[in-house]
Amino acid sequence: MENKKNMQKNTEELIDSYTRKILKALEKAGERCLDKKDLEAKCRINQGNPGAYYAALKELLRTGDVCVRRKGYGLSRLFGYWTGEVVRLSGTFGFVRPEIEGEADVFIPGKFLLGAMPGDRVLYREIPSRSGKPEGEVIDIIEEADSRLTGKIVEEDGILCLLPDTMSRTPIRINRRQSVEYREGDKVLAEICIRGQRHAEHMAKVVFCFGNAENAAVCAKAMITLHGVKHEFPEEVVQEAGQLADAPIDEREIAKRLDLRDAAIFTIDSAYSKDLDDAVSIERTDKGYRLGVHIADVSHYVRPKSPLDLEAIERGTSVYYADQVIPMLPKSLSNGICSLNPQEDRLAFSALMELDKHGEIISYSFRKSVIRSRVKGVYTEVNEILAGTASQELLEKYAEVIHMIPLMNELCDVRISEREKRGAPEIETTESAIILNENGICVDVQPRTRGKSECIIEEMMLLANEASAKMAEEKGLPFVYRVHEKPSMEKIENLEHVLIRLGVAVPDFSDVKPVHLAQILKNAKGTDAYPVINVMVLRSMAKAAYDTQPIGHFGLALADYAHFTSPIRRYPDLAIHRILSMWCESGDASAVNKRYKGFVTEAAKRSSDAEVRAIMLERDCEDCYKAEYMQQHLGEEFEGIVAGISDFGFYVQLPNSVEGLVHVRTLPEDDEWYNDDSIAFREVNGNREFRLGAAVQVRCVKTDINSGNVDFELAE
Repeated sequence: MENKKNMQKNTEELIDSYTRKILKALEKAGERCLDKKDLEAKCRINQGNPGAYYAALKELLRTGDVCVRRKGYGLSRLFGYWTGEVVRLSGTFGFVRPEIEGEADVFIPGKFLLGAMPGDRVLYREIPSRSGKPEGEVIDIIEEADSRLTGKIVEEDGILCLLPDTMSRTPIRINRRQSVEYREGDKVLAEICIRGQRHAEHMAKVVFCFGNAENAAVCAKAMITLHGVKHEFPEEVVQEAGQLADAPIDEREIAKRLDLRDAAIFTIDSAYSKDLDDAVSIERTDKGYRLGVHIADVSHYVRPKSPLDLEAIERGTSVYYADQVIPMLPKSLSNGICSLNPQEDRLAFSALMELDKHGEIISYSFRKSVIRSRVKGVYTEVNEILAGTASQELLEKYAEVIHMIPLMNELCDVRISEREKRGAPEIETTESAIILNENGICVDVQPRTRGKSECIIEEMMLLANEASAKMAEEKGLPFVYRVHEKPSMEKIENLEHVLIRLGVAVPDFSDVKPVHLAQILKNAKGTDAYPVINVMVLRSMAKAAYDTQPIGHFGLALADYAHFTSPIRRYPDLAIHRILSMWCESGDASAVNKRYKGFVTEAAKRSSDAEVRAIMLERDCEDCYKAEYMQQHLGEEFEGIVAGISDFGFYVQLPNSVEGLVHVRTLPEDDEWYNDDSIAFREVNGNREFRLGAAVQVRCVKTDINSGNVDFELAE
């Protein structure tokens, strides 16, 4: 055994030695390169160990430090070659994410992708950009990823082929002998089994057939599967959750906690919610308010590195689309022992806050508690109470907590007023309610509306989130913060340019602050362009993410912010519950840092990635359902607004949030049309234009459920 270890050590040392020799030889050669024989001679492999030499060279090629050119081997960096990962493909382009941290994704035109697939590690170089943003060319594929993709089966020259949803606009060949059964029009999951130099030259095998591609539920299932999001939980996870859910709460655990079972506490959620993970309590004080936000103590049940925990961090977040939810935790937990059901004892983690008359946090504490919710509140019912239209039966239901509702409403108004004073921009976002029939077909799309009770709960949760971040900073704890950086100057300059063209007053952007964006929205309020400017301001902002550093939240105009209030459906919330739990128990910041410093880095990165994946999935699935709805309205006319301009037409958004393209080829042919700076789509020689925010009457002429695309034409 000892001899074996020594031999392995000697081999590793030889490989390291050859690695240094190869790099030194290529450094000296510069851009001249060394062919195979020259490099071998420089490294004197005839007098050494050829096996170790080839192992060293192979590894340098794999990492991308060394590249192969026509004249031989060279150092990648000397030729301006860098390593990255293909992160996204469309039909005509892709993006490579550099492995150098902080570098922006690089746009790669389709003809320069060399057939690379998402997940591939590639060697690329930058090329002159047409847009001013990083643009590049793939030089080599140094590591191939598992190449899975979804697509639709189409007939091409009498042969059934695969038309990928992304990657290529051209159908590719199918290896029928390796594939499962499929028919024309089916949505399938495939794998690339033979690669070509271009995407159109690849060959695929079909590994799963989902069904008819003209069914939104089928298309959504395919997207979910492709991204590795699983409806089902592994058996060991189901068993662990079931055991925890069935076990009664230990009286010894209750004895260690702050007992709030006699306090007036209740939940407010949708009428359809089954995972009630937050409850509230409030009372007036001489200084202002005493607010309690009581969150299900999920961290008590989901222990570090348990099967439940490993599955939760893998999922990262629950995914919601149409009438479906793919939960982060099994329902036996999220709808059972971790749901704050009325008239049942539940373990909670309580954020207890003292607020002044302006709703600002004076002091706070976090306590492990046991609560007993009085009522399962419902948003629509609380809205009726606030409006003074509640029935006697409803008033009786809320009798134990009804005295708190006006006070919560008052605090909400105070908080909204203070947020405006801080300069936080009030960006309006339109969420869609997808209405399905008994067969799962989308029969209506409606903008989702929010009442006052939803605002109340949001403000209560914001306070608890802010307090949790303050606690972590004050005590020096490792943490997963919710961060939102200020917009990049490039995005602000683009926004400023468009606003000036639209005639909207622009503030001094020398130092971008939240109040500047708030002022833009205020200036645009009431104009035809407001809905579009609202979206443009939103798009100019950076994406919120999770980080281990408390850099603040630009959109909320807060210095301290984290996500504390949804550990059932978001892993970062569960992560910080675990950290705060240890602090509450030990009060030893150094011990907490020792245990969780590495963990928060992984949790922040994986949670950010999972959130991006979930947002993209939810949006893409929603588009398929919207196209399915519009298919039932082909030929009908609608009024919408111009919501976007491209080189090949303009996009129109309907009041129900459905968006479709008016392609340039459908416009009057008596003149040419062009994209005027993404502000308007105009005639070259005439006066006709379709300007951002302008009302327009359109007819729905085509839908593609498989892609989620809707096509409009101008109504006559």
